[in-house]
Amino acid sequence: MSEKVDGLRLDKWLCHARVFKTRGLAAARIEGGGIRVNGQPCRKPGRAVRPGDRLTVSAHGDVRALTVLSLGERRGPPAEAQALYRDDSAPEAGAGS
Repeated sequence: MSEKVDGLRLDKWLCHARVFKTRGLAAARIEGGGIRVNGQPCRKPGRAVRPGDRLTVSAHGDVRALTVLSLGERRGPPAEAQALYRDDSAPEAGAGS
């Protein structure tokens, strides 16, 4: 039997990606209205995210635009966490003054 992965809970993914230190903090921010999924406000920590979804995260005094690349299986080291997403809000390398 093969299992098809439909997605991962948003709060869990945000924790795996190290956007928040704990799943509880991620859930609180989601419920507080600080997260958008594919441009739509999301207040449900259990909403499933999938590769290709675009998240807008307002946290830590900053707004970040992230594209989900992978779901991940655990909260791993920072290098593993960074492979789960592309930060579309980061300035381009070599751009600027």
